[in-house]
Amino acid sequence: MEDNFVKIQKSLYPLSFFYGLGVRLRNKLFDWGILHSKSYNIPVISVGNITVGGTGKTPHTEYLIKLLQKEFKVAVLSRGYKRKSKGFVLASTDSSAQIIGDEPYQIKQKFPEITVAVDKDRCHGIETLCEKQNASKLGVILLDDAFQHRYVTPGINILLVDFNRLIWEDVLLPAGQLREPAYGKHRANIVIVTKCPRVMKPMDYRIINKQLNLYPYQQLYFSSFKYGNLTPAYADYKIKKKSLAQIEKDEKIVLLTGIASPHLLIQELQRYTSHIIPLTFQDHHDFTENDLKKLKETFENLSGEKKMIITTEKDAARLSLFLHLEEILKKNIYILPVEVKILQNMEEIFNQNIIEYVRKNRRNSSLS
Repeated sequence: MEDNFVKIQKSLYPLSFFYGLGVRLRNKLFDWGILHSKSYNIPVISVGNITVGGTGKTPHTEYLIKLLQKEFKVAVLSRGYKRKSKGFVLASTDSSAQIIGDEPYQIKQKFPEITVAVDKDRCHGIETLCEKQNASKLGVILLDDAFQHRYVTPGINILLVDFNRLIWEDVLLPAGQLREPAYGKHRANIVIVTKCPRVMKPMDYRIINKQLNLYPYQQLYFSSFKYGNLTPAYADYKIKKKSLAQIEKDEKIVLLTGIASPHLLIQELQRYTSHIIPLTFQDHHDFTENDLKKLKETFENLSGEKKMIITTEKDAARLSLFLHLEEILKKNIYILPVEVKILQNMEEIFNQNIIEYVRKNRRNSSLS
């Protein structure tokens, strides 16, 4: 586990102390029943984390969609971070990332047949979904980034932990990246250590298992990212997809990202070429005309004909807001999709646990 990206700002420890007091008090109010959490008579699966930034929530949510959509009517409910709308919004294929947020937009574009909605108030969102979608037909609701939203008690609570930023090595905000103390992991039914190397030593598995110190009722899994084919961002130009293996050693890449953890993507691309120019922005960054001008200048300044621009699915969702993107960018932007792979030959066990929960709890649902 040589790659570790935990950085602690020790000067901010005093602020973390007071932040921790507030978080602990809030959790105690739920534990004592002063603040109330609601359960629903419909399968609800939450996917979240206790750290700020990318642990792979969207790829893992998409994994669950692919697993469940053939048998059940799936709905995804998200907060819709940084959207320009308010309240409950039911997404359509015409909804923009500006209205529903970049991650819900990405999910709706990839899975147009499922229901996608956004609502900051998850309880209101669940209840509205059940009213609008006919609860008796709705098979399962997936809550995106809802581990701290304790007003809902999900049937399965999935906690994602980044292999590169393990929670026992981290501290509370703002000195570190923890949203709440690491012992909050006890609320999870399933813990998945994400972004693992494709090949891990048995000792690494044992160390993480020991450090997490989970309860008997909790299941532990490990997952890694699997990258798909580079896909042209704009279909108008009839450019073919290409695999990462088709990238030539002397090919130059401008990597445009506005995600929390671009280092894994950079490492992946470095397997194929050393000519990578990263243009990195903060997570959920709203691209501006100046950003696109810089992107164009960076791309045009690259010598030779073997060059391309690569971005993520989430970043492509925000680029879609620019209706009049210059042709030189449109012709050269590729999207690199990512999928989740469950490690240790545990995929079938994980899948069966999820499916059996939904089957067991599916019924002619009414609100509790």
